[in-house]
Amino acid sequence: MSGSGIVRRGIHYLQKLKAANIPSDLIEQGQNRVVDASLTLIGERAKLKGQLVRALGGSLASTTLLGVPLGHNSSFLQGPAFAPPRIREAIWCGSTNSTTEEGKELMDPRVLTDVGDVPVQEIRDCGVDDDRLMKVISDSVKLVMEEDPLRPLVLGGDHSISFPVVRAVSEKLGGPVDILHLDAHPDIYDAFEGNKYSHASSFARIMEGGYARRLLQVGIRSINTEGREQGKRFGVEQYEMRTFSRDRHFLENLKLGEGVKGVYISVDVDCLDPAYAPGVSHIEPGGLSFRDVLNILHNLEGNLVAADVVEFNPQRDTVDGMTAMVAAKLVRELAAKMSKLSS
Repeated sequence: MSGSGIVRRGIHYLQKLKAANIPSDLIEQGQNRVVDASLTLIGERAKLKGQLVRALGGSLASTTLLGVPLGHNSSFLQGPAFAPPRIREAIWCGSTNSTTEEGKELMDPRVLTDVGDVPVQEIRDCGVDDDRLMKVISDSVKLVMEEDPLRPLVLGGDHSISFPVVRAVSEKLGGPVDILHLDAHPDIYDAFEGNKYSHASSFARIMEGGYARRLLQVGIRSINTEGREQGKRFGVEQYEMRTFSRDRHFLENLKLGEGVKGVYISVDVDCLDPAYAPGVSHIEPGGLSFRDVLNILHNLEGNLVAADVVEFNPQRDTVDGMTAMVAAKLVRELAAKMSKLSS
């Protein structure tokens, strides 16, 4: 079944139930059971991984993967819903060793663990709407964060997931964060095509909610008048590729997070030039090189409290999984940056 077919199935199923005069309270009770079961599974897995990391000792911060296979808020293709398992497969495929560039060992649970995926399609198959689905995603992130020292690294999915993830991080930590957002697009439309949860509107929701103090957008090369006006409205620092050579030194020496609850990094794979990452829904030539991105991430000074990697579309990847490996490398390096071991 196609991605769009999976997305529509739950909606049509619910309409059929209503047409059959099924009492609405029965539908609601069923939805509640599915949501509760989903959160219980994430919560119990987070507890287990948290206990493991604490028992090993020596961890000040430990990166934990949480998949959010959501693609229905994409404006073009919905393939990012299939990305989380492909990224995991690439991380552990054996074609490279498990040591990151800065020397951290991914096989050490204090560096990287995994609590699985939010069952997005199963929840939507019960007719759950996006308001509630976004809350489920936020609640899942909070369950991870409750298990100190776990910190969430979220695998998308389309970019709409960044809103509920950042909301959860800000609410759990008790204040705003600074956000470094790498992307070809600003994703700050008020409500793209009438959808307030569109992947092209996620950062409008984040800024409206007061979840970020500073938002730095890097790699931008597809932006229109609304994108620039929204950027000015919210005080966004937008760094376009046409001036990257001028901005490079500043962007490769960022200091963020002082005076707020930490730093959040959101990496849309299409921030990269398609020569490096062809497996994306929106191909935009003229992007960052992979080493440009790593230099920005490696050199960033700040307390990284959470992150996401989004918009990898396996349905447009090369046959040898080139973009999956690129996304996996981003995840590996972010995991290394976020995890902290006591000396």
